[in-house]
Amino acid sequence: MTKEAVFIFSEELLNYRFSNDHPFNQKRLQLTVDLLTKMNAVTYEDIIPPRIATDEELQLVHDPAYINAVKQAGSGTLSQSKAESYGLGTEDTPIFKGMHEASARLVGGTLTAVDWVMSGKAKHAVNLGGGLHHGFRGKASGFCIYNDSSVAIKYIQEKYGGKVLYVDTDAHHGDGVQWSFYDDPDVCTLSIHETGRYLFPGTGAVNERGHGKGYGFSFNIPLDAFTEDESFLEAYELSLREVIAFFKPDVILTQNGADAHCLDPLTHLSSTINIYREIPKLAHKLAHEYCEGRWIAVGGGGYDIWRVVPRAWSHIWMEMTNFQLTDLKLPKEWLERWQPESPVPLIETWDDPAALYEKIPRKKDITEKNRQTLEKALYPILSKNKK
Repeated sequence: MTKEAVFIFSEELLNYRFSNDHPFNQKRLQLTVDLLTKMNAVTYEDIIPPRIATDEELQLVHDPAYINAVKQAGSGTLSQSKAESYGLGTEDTPIFKGMHEASARLVGGTLTAVDWVMSGKAKHAVNLGGGLHHGFRGKASGFCIYNDSSVAIKYIQEKYGGKVLYVDTDAHHGDGVQWSFYDDPDVCTLSIHETGRYLFPGTGAVNERGHGKGYGFSFNIPLDAFTEDESFLEAYELSLREVIAFFKPDVILTQNGADAHCLDPLTHLSSTINIYREIPKLAHKLAHEYCEGRWIAVGGGGYDIWRVVPRAWSHIWMEMTNFQLTDLKLPKEWLERWQPESPVPLIETWDDPAALYEKIPRKKDITEKNRQTLEKALYPILSKNKK
C-alpha cells in the first residue's frame, strides 16, 4: 500500500553543526519536529531515519579528492592551506569533527526520500535536513559541504531514468544545483530568489538560461529587495505553472528555504508566513497534475530558527498529508517547552502578527520591476505554452 507521505528524520541530523554562534543551526529541525509532534501531525510511523550516502553516491556529483579532503578535515588531518582551497575552514564553512559523516547523512536523507517516492512506496517525502544548494563539485560554499539536491537528481536520473524539475524558493540563488545541470536538458531548474545585487552568491540573473543542450532549461526569477508576499507569490505561481507545463517532469524536487521572511537576519525580502502556506500548496497540486503525485521536498536556508522556520516548514508536511489546522494558536506545550530557551519572544499563532514590518514605500515600483523580470525570464516559453 502506498503511503501518502514520509518524514525523513533522526536526531543524528543535528550533528551537522559548525559552531555555537554560526547562523546555520540545525536545532530548527528539532523545533519543527517537536511542533508537528505536539500537534499530532506527525507520528512515529511517519518518520523514516536517513541513511548515510556512500562515497560512490557522493561521487555522482562531487570530486573524489574533495570527498577525501572533507574526511581529512573532519578528522583534523587536513592542512589549513589545503582546506581553504576546498572552501573548508572558512567563516561560512568552518571545520568540525565528523563533518563528512554528518554531511553524508544529510545527503543520504534526501536519497532515502527519493527511493520512497520513486519506488512508489510513498507519493511524497520530505527531508528538512537537506536543501544544501550551494555545494559545488569540488568546493564547499555558503554553509554547504555536500549538495544533497544535486546528488539526488543525478541519482534519480541513473537509478530511475526520471526527468526532474528542481524548484528553489530560498532567498539565496540555488547556484550549486543550477551549475551541476546547466548543460542537461533532462533537468530543469527554477529559482525564485532575492537579486544577487545585494545578496550571496551574486548569481541567478535572468540571462542564466543553460548551456549547450541544456540551454532553455534554467530559469531564474531574481526579485528586488523588499519584495512582499503578493509579488513573491505572483512570480512563484506564474513561473511554476508555465515551467512545469513546458518541461513536463516525472518528479518535482522542491527546495524550501525559509529565509525570504521579513524576520530573517541574513536577507532583505519582506514576505510573511503567508508565502510558506501557499508555496507547498501549488507544488502539491501540480505534482498530482503532472507527476502522478511524485513530490520530494527538502529544507534549505532559514536563520530565524525560533519564530519562522518551525512554522514555515510545518506547512510542507501538513500540505503533504492534508492535515487541517483546527486552532490558530501554536500548541501551548510547544511554546512552554521552547520559550525559556529562545532569545526572542516566540510568535504564538500560525499567522504572523499584524504590522510585522514597516510599510515599503516603493511597493508599487518593486512589484512592477518584478513583473518585468518575470516576463523576461519566461519569455522563451510563454508563447510555446500558449500554442
